[in-house]
Amino acid sequence: MKDERVAQQPAPAEPRLQLLGITKIYPSVVANADIHLSVMPGEIHAVLGENGAGKSTLMKIIYGVTQADAGEFMWEGKQVHIHSPSDARKLGIGMVFQHFTLFETLTVAENISLALDESVAPDLLVPRIRAVSERYGLPLDPLRRVHSMSVGERQRVEIVRCLLQSPRLLIMDEPTSVLTPEAVLKLFESLRQLAAEGVSILYISHKLDEIRALCDRATVLRAGRVSGSANPREETATTLAELMIGRALPTCQHLPREPGAVRLQIARLSVRSDDPFGTHLQDIELSLRSGEIVGIAGISGNGQQELLKAISGELLLEHAEALRIDGRQCGRLDAAQRRELGLGFVPEERLGRGAVPDLSLADNALLTGYVKASATDMRRHGLIRRAAVREFARKVIARFQVKCGSEQSAATSLSGGNLQKFIVGREIALAPKVMVLAQPTWGVDIGAAMLIRQAIIDLRDQGVAVLVLSEELDELFMLSDRIAVLAKGRLSRIVPIADTHVNQIGVWMSGDFDATVATQGAAQHVPA
Repeated sequence: MKDERVAQQPAPAEPRLQLLGITKIYPSVVANADIHLSVMPGEIHAVLGENGAGKSTLMKIIYGVTQADAGEFMWEGKQVHIHSPSDARKLGIGMVFQHFTLFETLTVAENISLALDESVAPDLLVPRIRAVSERYGLPLDPLRRVHSMSVGERQRVEIVRCLLQSPRLLIMDEPTSVLTPEAVLKLFESLRQLAAEGVSILYISHKLDEIRALCDRATVLRAGRVSGSANPREETATTLAELMIGRALPTCQHLPREPGAVRLQIARLSVRSDDPFGTHLQDIELSLRSGEIVGIAGISGNGQQELLKAISGELLLEHAEALRIDGRQCGRLDAAQRRELGLGFVPEERLGRGAVPDLSLADNALLTGYVKASATDMRRHGLIRRAAVREFARKVIARFQVKCGSEQSAATSLSGGNLQKFIVGREIALAPKVMVLAQPTWGVDIGAAMLIRQAIIDLRDQGVAVLVLSEELDELFMLSDRIAVLAKGRLSRIVPIADTHVNQIGVWMSGDFDATVATQGAAQHVPA
């Protein structure tokens, strides 16, 4: 018998989340102004904007961390009020924060247990954590303590913690900023799978190629307001960048130059990590000359932390001659003494190591600037000169276009990218002889990233010896004169950037320093 039922068209899907006129005003800045935004079930929706455009504030409002001053929330067609993260989680909203919210002395399982609304003993969470981390390609040891983990590994904890709550709307604020390329690809597979299952995803990233590859729609914020929208797949990275910053994308000028004398010398450096999960350094050899940039590539957890501690002075070395700055043995000198010799240092972790969260920008400038008193005039005859401290901070803010209330603003009040600009700018303004930077543009928008990169190149052109550790190969190929790879605690040979290519460096990152890759089809990478 013929079925005479008339096929009905499915009803248009209702937005999972609608924001209507969301506004948030702080005493010194309008963070969000009359924001309208909708996210559909199963949609991966990007939110783009420069550092300080209001993206993170808006996400915190959605998650209940911050309260809006005006506007309405609609959740699946019904008006709701989100007063706390607990309210958000009850609706099915989860968030992966850009700045980590982990207790360093606790294990992964203990941290995740504290974040769940249900009371679950950490021991019972262990198999669930292992299963989720393996499913989504984010390997974790649930019994490992957070203080022993790299930044990239801590990011995995944040992501897995959120995924354990089976969210219906997942907010991700710079989730891939410190993940390896392989982990990013696996994460994207997982996000597409979640979207196919109906999960909505709000995605913030400054990596525009990621946005183009992953997202269905993009909303652009500029100065706290919606300035436009786009289909990322129909845009180029350049046009998306111009939508974000409202002007042509700046470029870096890196011209060849002849380097000078050796400023940083590392000789037969071997370090046994005191962290049971750390990586031992084995016979590291490196010569860094004035007027050159050496880039070190590598996957997080291959000895980067140990090398940075050995150079910065956080770790005193067994042999003084293993490290020389400007010809002077300094392996047994502490961090302040090495700064006196001309070392500048930008750590990969902004809050806590690069800056004290609750201190003002001026006081954070003083933390490292007092050592170079002759260059900054921040102290005289043992006394702090507060006016000079504030003036130094103001100059850094102006030169690096840091968006903040003033030099008295607390470090924690800045967006991640603006705080990064301040930290890099602070170290550059101290006129070092040797500059060491770890992940210099982590979480920074593309316009600000180009500003920082050009400042690093300018530093090199002034005769400073610059060492950059980064997981961004595009960045290293843009900046470096020579490049090496750190893998399994060993450093590859250092080669001129013109004599290698991305594929070769990628192979070395596996630890196989003897392997070579033909240049055919893998020519030297030139970033767009």
